[in-house]
Amino acid sequence: MRNGQDRARELENAVVKETEDKINGRKRTVVERTTDSTYESNATTGHNCVDENIYGHDNDDDVGRFLYLEGVEYIMWCTYDVHFYASFALLELFPRIELNIQRDFARAVLCEDGRKVRFLAEGNWGIRKVYGAVPHDLGTHDPWYEMNAYNIHDTSKWKDLNPKFVLQVYRDFAATGDLQFGIDVWPAVRAAMEYMDQFDRDGDGLIENDGFPDQTYDTWTVHGVSTYCGCLWLAALQAAAAMALELGDRDFAETCKRKFLKAKPAFEEKLWNGSYFNYDSGSSGNSKSIQADQLAGQWYTASSGLPSLFEDSKIKSALRKVYDFNVMKVKGGRMGAVNGMHPNGKVDETCMQSREVWTGVTYGVAATMILAGMEEEAFTTAEGIFLAGWSEDGYG
Repeated sequence: MRNGQDRARELENAVVKETEDKINGRKRTVVERTTDSTYESNATTGHNCVDENIYGHDNDDDVGRFLYLEGVEYIMWCTYDVHFYASFALLELFPRIELNIQRDFARAVLCEDGRKVRFLAEGNWGIRKVYGAVPHDLGTHDPWYEMNAYNIHDTSKWKDLNPKFVLQVYRDFAATGDLQFGIDVWPAVRAAMEYMDQFDRDGDGLIENDGFPDQTYDTWTVHGVSTYCGCLWLAALQAAAAMALELGDRDFAETCKRKFLKAKPAFEEKLWNGSYFNYDSGSSGNSKSIQADQLAGQWYTASSGLPSLFEDSKIKSALRKVYDFNVMKVKGGRMGAVNGMHPNGKVDETCMQSREVWTGVTYGVAATMILAGMEEEAFTTAEGIFLAGWSEDGYG
């Protein structure tokens, strides 16, 4: 995989001329594809999610449609918040399937389903799928057409799904070099990024969480700026800027770059405490907790060949804190990384999820450590979740 800066530099001064639109046979520039009247119309009203035409796979790379379950107890297809952790395997082994899953989600971003749904946690009502929001899943009973089977929270207000979409799309685009894929999904990437602007409440360039569990840790409440969603957002801004340059959408690239340069210092000012990034900028009892997943955005940034989000010293310091506390203070490192730890060395028991160990998160933390040059700590961390899952208390 080439370095993202090199890729951007190679194309930055190139004139994007014509690309063949495989869907309708016309030739248009890449930028035209994202700003034409059709796109603008969809930005206002969205496609109807039950319109079969928007899900057609009429392209030369059609490998069919693919669904998978997160687990036997979560019967929702392609839960996207955890596809973020699992998708590396698909990209390595079955890249065309991975790209088609991303195409399905790209189409989903650009549609709206106005059917009413009651959300269980808050008891409020909303619509099933909001235009511009990445769905939590592709559905259960009627996948692709009745999305968001998950109804605990209104996931159109979640802060991690849209950045995760942008990061996965850019990673796949960079890894495969598939220009047509990039062209196909670019309107959805733009829409997903623009959708998030509503969550910057104070104009500092950062998205803010809204005081409920509005991300994949859906019992773990977040207030204000959070290390998890904020870091994902910084990474998404950088990835969207790089992808925009490669596809010739220079105005949008500059917009994302300006936001990134504004948001990054605000993020560090609000969350960096000298050794790691606080859980969030609120004043709750767990706001200073050590979250294992605090550098999820940096994981994707480094994996995609983009410049690091933070200084190397801060990245290593935060990872060292996670290793010393979340990994080594739980059964001597033989469990993986617990999601949350208090600075006093005790597990954060704010909720069920803060005290759990998640496989995907642990392997993601280990991967981030490897990318930061901390190989010994990385393999100790990964070994812990392997032992817990397969050799000691698991399926081995």
